[in-house]
Amino acid sequence: MQEKLEKLRHSLAHILAESVKELFPKVKFGIGPAIENGFYYDFDLQLKEEDLENIEKKMKELIKKGVVFDKKDISKKEAQKLFKDQPYKLELIKEIPEETVSIYSSGDFVDLCKGPHIESTKEINPKAFKLQKLAGAYWRGDEKNQMLTRIYGLAFETEDELKEYLKNLEEAEKRDHRKLGKELDLFHTEEEVGIGLVLWHPKGAILWRVIEDFWYKKHLENGYDLVRTPHIGNRKLWERSGHWGFYSGSMYPPLEVGQSLEELKNKDKVKESEQFLLKPMNCPFHVSIYNNIPRSYRDLPMLWAETGTVYRFEKKGELSGLTRVRGFTQDDAHIICRKDQVETELKKEIGRAHV
Repeated sequence: MQEKLEKLRHSLAHILAESVKELFPKVKFGIGPAIENGFYYDFDLQLKEEDLENIEKKMKELIKKGVVFDKKDISKKEAQKLFKDQPYKLELIKEIPEETVSIYSSGDFVDLCKGPHIESTKEINPKAFKLQKLAGAYWRGDEKNQMLTRIYGLAFETEDELKEYLKNLEEAEKRDHRKLGKELDLFHTEEEVGIGLVLWHPKGAILWRVIEDFWYKKHLENGYDLVRTPHIGNRKLWERSGHWGFYSGSMYPPLEVGQSLEELKNKDKVKESEQFLLKPMNCPFHVSIYNNIPRSYRDLPMLWAETGTVYRFEKKGELSGLTRVRGFTQDDAHIICRKDQVETELKKEIGRAHV
């Protein structure tokens, strides 16, 4: 059942692309996969929300024609000729290691695609899908690349399933924390302060305190000791931990700390500058606390917990309310134990989570 639905959604993505091409012949195509609850397709094209109605109408016209999906394997050279006016497809073709590629044709539309697809649009219930919204999406998820326009669509096997999903979305929107945060005067963000950095109002700060007090109480009851660490750390720490090598793209750039005014006046003394980084996580600090003095295996396990505020340079387009931010305080705990204690401590932790 799920496999059939995924094929149907993938096929609708192709019908979406064909419809956009008919309405906007000069469009450049990105990719269009099936996703949970529907599908999307990326276009190098400026669109408005009001365009969705016409595109959806065109899709239903194509579906009624009983368009057949036909697969064909061709050489990379043939594919490059076929997609010579489609730069994003050419980029994908270039990276395919095989000498042949597969394409799917549906009506007058041809796309670079592995499939699978349904046999024809006769299998699609035109009342069981809906174009949902527009969004911006960088090509291949890289902010250095071109920003494309993504069209999201919802798709189910029956009209009733679509209606039920839309009803649930409507109910969820009524309870959206961003909406409630404004209505209840709990928090806000603003560009002047910094996008993704939350300002908690008095009512919101009280809620924060209630939750945090509960957190402290439960961790202390369950045998945790509390630790507290700085908001910044020397770059050397993050290099040693591996974060700078693997995670630097999601960290704020280094803070350069050089000579003070008094030191500059005294030219005989030269001091090298240091680099500090806003912490994206607390782990290296907790390891440093552990390494501060010699430990015995008899001291283990050690349970340490911290409500540590961290900073991550998330992409602008991915920021959303309180669910994706650039600064947040997390429930961060570490259990330091011997290898023979791992299973026992894991079972205890699962038990604590259900208290």
